[in-house]
Amino acid sequence: MEHVVGRLNEIARNIEIVGADPVTRHGFTQVPNFILTKKELSVGAKLAYAMLLKYAWADNACFPGQLKLGDDMGSSERSVRSYLKELEDAGLLEITQRGLGKTNIYRLFLTVENTARNRRRA
Repeated sequence: MEHVVGRLNEIARNIEIVGADPVTRHGFTQVPNFILTKKELSVGAKLAYAMLLKYAWADNACFPGQLKLGDDMGSSERSVRSYLKELEDAGLLEITQRGLGKTNIYRLFLTVENTARNRRRA
């Protein structure tokens, strides 16, 4: 397996991105269309979902502090809590609190149909 990973890393270094500017060099985040078009979600909740996806794709884990999330979103910490609660109530997010002074762990559900089944597995 290490041989394959090493080879993939070698191939990745051989790809040149032409035309990237300082904005596009920071990457992109894909958000499922069902999130973008879900009328029951506020714009803030949709942005919070996208930001959590951004963190998760970058690090294979997702546990930003609410202050960091709010800062990145241009929103208050109180609004962030409201958006996260909205996502949790919609069955799109599961929040595990780790304790005082520690960041929460977030589990994003990428499919609507599997949210109940995903919770039973956890």
